[in-house]
Parts: sequence; structure tokens; C-alpha cells
Amino acid sequence: MPLPEEPFETGRLFTPRVDRYGQISVRTNRYSVPIRLIGKRVRVVLHASHLVVYDQNVEVARHERLIAKGAVRLDLDHYLEVLVRKPAAFPGSTALEQARSAGRFTPVHDAWWDQARKIHGERDGTRALIEVLLLGRHLPHEHVVAGLAAALRAGAMTADAVALEARKAAQAENEPTPETDRLASGNPSATVTSLHEWRLAHLPPDTRPLPSVTPYDQLLRRRRTSGGDQREGEAQ
Repeated sequence: MPLPEEPFETGRLFTPRVDRYGQISVRTNRYSVPIRLIGKRVRVVLHASHLVVYDQNVEVARHERLIAKGAVRLDLDHYLEVLVRKPAAFPGSTALEQARSAGRFTPVHDAWWDQARKIHGERDGTRALIEVLLLGRHLPHEHVVAGLAAALRAGAMTADAVALEARKAAQAENEPTPETDRLASGNPSATVTSLHEWRLAHLPPDTRPLPSVTPYDQLLRRRRTSGGDQREGEAQ
């Protein structure tokens, strides 16, 4: 018999309710979901190695399945809206510990955070870090880390500076360079051109006329004439 046109769902379906901590219970284990879903019932599809959480038909969370009974798996991103209002709860949170263990909260995050707290204070420095973590919803993780490193080198301890540097890293990754062009063509290059020089070489031609100071000269002549007439009147 031919295979069905649509894939057959092999996961087991659950419909737990989100508790006040933004967590659901599935097979004696607890998993986090976005806190905006507190009090709502969600749909969970449990697979052999992972589970997926849906709010109606929209995927809102995905976790690696826990095997041990009574275990908890938290995603730091699910709690950022609360933590940005209560930054004092951030340093000792279980979600932060698990993010470190998973490699999502890197030493670069810690270094930037330490410097931000020195400059802005404990509360405002931590809030700035949480705002940086919120950037991860719109920018790839590796670009945010690159933005943190660049902002740290520049001494810029604001989320806006990290966002700017992260977008620069994304742009530099997507733009072609002379080296990639040479590898694509297979022809060796005798010289190495910097990215800045390459951008200048590809600027469109400037067809604007050269600036002129003739109108200003006319104003100066008029001012001198007016001044002479005034002095002549005073003499009379």
C-alpha cells in the first residue's frame, strides 16, 4: 500500500492547564510555557525525545523530553517579561541556571552583565541584560552574542548598542566578500581588498553638480554696498 499523503502523528496528545508559574505538567514532569498563557489550557504533543506545546494551532514552546520523574525544564525566554519588571529575581532563577547549563547564556553574557552592573547599578544593569535577551526573539543567538562582544569592547552597556552591533554582524555575514567571490569563481586573486574598499568601489556614481558659492558672493557684495550707502548717509 502507498504511504499516506499527510504524515501520521505518532505523538501522544495532552491538554494540561498552565499554572500560575507558567508551567504545565506532563507525565509527572513540568515544562515552562510563555507566561501570557497562565490559566489557559494548551495542547501538548509528546514524542519519544521531545514535546511540542500549542496554543490553538500556534507552536509556543518546544522542549527536550525529561525522563526522570519530578524533573523541571524551564526556558529563560518564557519569563523575560516578568523578569524585566522584577530584575532582582533574575540572578538566582532556575531558568538562568538551566540556560547556562545549555550554553544559551554564555560567558560573554556574564562579562557584559558584570560591566553593565558596575556602570548602571545592580537593578538597571540587570534590566539592560534582560532587554538584550529579548533581542533573541528577533535576531539569531550567535549574532546577539557577537553584538554583546562588540559592545563590551566598545564599553557600550546598553541594549540599543548590542542590537546595533548584532545587526552589523548579521549584515557582515550576509554580504559577499572578495574572498568568497574568488572561491566561487575558482580564480586566484593577486591582491586582498578590504570590505570597506569593496563597498566604496560598488557605490553608485554621484551625478550631482559640484557645489557653488556664487550666491553667497552676491550676498557679500550686497552687504558691502548696503554698508557703504549707510556710511555715506551718516556722513551727510
